[in-house]
Amino acid sequence: MATHKLLLLPGDGIGPEVMAEVKRLIGWLNAEGIAHFETEQGLVGGAAYDADKLAITDATMALAQASDAVIFGAVGGPKWDQVPYEVRPEAGLLRLRKDMALFANLRPAICYPALAEASSLKREVVEGLDIMIVRELTGGVYFGEPKTITDLGNGQKRAIDTQVYDTFEIERIARVAFDLARKRRNKVTSMEKRNVMKSGVLWNEVVTQVHAREYGDVVLEHQLADSGGMNLVKTPKQFDVIVTDNLFGDMLSDIAAMLTGSLGLLPSASLGQVDAKTGERKALYEPVHGSAPDIAGKGLANPIAMLASFAMALRYSFDMGALADKLDAAIAAVLANGLRTADIKSEGTTAVSTTQMGEAIVKELQALHG
Repeated sequence: MATHKLLLLPGDGIGPEVMAEVKRLIGWLNAEGIAHFETEQGLVGGAAYDADKLAITDATMALAQASDAVIFGAVGGPKWDQVPYEVRPEAGLLRLRKDMALFANLRPAICYPALAEASSLKREVVEGLDIMIVRELTGGVYFGEPKTITDLGNGQKRAIDTQVYDTFEIERIARVAFDLARKRRNKVTSMEKRNVMKSGVLWNEVVTQVHAREYGDVVLEHQLADSGGMNLVKTPKQFDVIVTDNLFGDMLSDIAAMLTGSLGLLPSASLGQVDAKTGERKALYEPVHGSAPDIAGKGLANPIAMLASFAMALRYSFDMGALADKLDAAIAAVLANGLRTADIKSEGTTAVSTTQMGEAIVKELQALHG
């Protein structure tokens, strides 16, 4: 049996609590001989700053580069609001994405049947929702140069951020979206702002060319990103795979997340280019939710997004799709049984702690696997 090397980066706030439930799951998989994972653990974010005055050290980055996948918790909190910008907790995650060349961010938005009432939208609008948002992660306005604030004198300043995309960056993210669509419902919606942004003009042009050249069997449509945001709230089930740039992807994926009822439920994957020789790729998996420092240490955190992120690792890094399906089914079954952490608690359901939710999901997975 192949040995898979994982780097666990719990981070700050509720990160260590939800990561503990992944450790529980890994321990069970190893003990049962279902898989063999070797794990190392490192510091990132505020925890790394407290120890080393950096958001992530070179030594931890080396461990990340040597791993088969990085499992990431969450970073940040008010404690580190005043630290220098270049070593703020979020800089650790940005460096991981940049140095590992993780250009494709996959954000599923799935509405579990048992939680359709938890959405702020009507049940019929969100029940059965299953969208995949593919966000370009290493280009665009978050990384473009120049990125400056200049003092103009007379009490005036000028801030500049630069939105920049090259053809190859758009081509490779488009291919990820089209490949995913072929395994889903065979439809891609590309979103940009070609009506006011030159980068949007190029994005539209390149996605259209890649489609015509390589993916004529997949349905492609284009929407302006603001209109797409409106449609995500109005009629979200029209979408299958959405592909968009870094900035719009950041916003649209958070909108899609709240269609499902809670950020605590949603996983994500950040993937690099497939190595032509080995067929392997760098990857990082993380829950969509933040570090939630207000509930840290209280046993209130929802571990579902963290466990679902590990399911994505099984699927996209280790070719264990059947096991990932069982883990996803175990999560759905536990929710159907009425167990709820505080963020999704409703009348007639049973409140459980972080640990109790994690235990219940592993127990359900045992039953499904048996």
